[in-house]
Amino acid sequence: MNKYPRPTAGLYNPYFDRYLDLVDTGNVLGLLKKQGLEIMYFLRGLSEEQGNYRYAEGKWTVKEVIGHLIDMERMLAFRGLWMARGASFPQPEVDEDAWAAVSNAATRPWPELWREQHVARTDHVYLLRSLDEAAIARVGEVNGQPFSAAVVPWIIAGHERHHLDVLYTTYGLKQG
Repeated sequence: MNKYPRPTAGLYNPYFDRYLDLVDTGNVLGLLKKQGLEIMYFLRGLSEEQGNYRYAEGKWTVKEVIGHLIDMERMLAFRGLWMARGASFPQPEVDEDAWAAVSNAATRPWPELWREQHVARTDHVYLLRSLDEAAIARVGEVNGQPFSAAVVPWIIAGHERHHLDVLYTTYGLKQG
């Protein structure tokens, strides 16, 4: 049985449909594991110089994109855990640009970032596997909208897919 079937309306803010639409129906935890290995192999093939590349003034460097992926995946995993544990206080909105501005991702060594991304993904797959059906079914609130642990792996997978597509197309990086 698939522990995380495709989420239905009412379990998340419709804003996230843009990411969910990028993920095929199926075993999303298996996809996260596979996707985590694919991005690790892709990222470790990039140089420090490529990590420092930005395609236009004021846009994030590749390092900052990866820092953003790490931050958002951690935040989503935390929110999933928050809901799974039945916490009753709503979660606030996240300003991704404000977080990126103070993340220090652009100044960190490239191998440190791609390794951190891999460790974070591995940790989150284990976390999501550990949740039982009751925990997955719990719904809380984020930024005034419903949010369930059930949607977390789907958003993580789609969010990463979105940003990898940007790295391949807008940044001109080659897929592995």
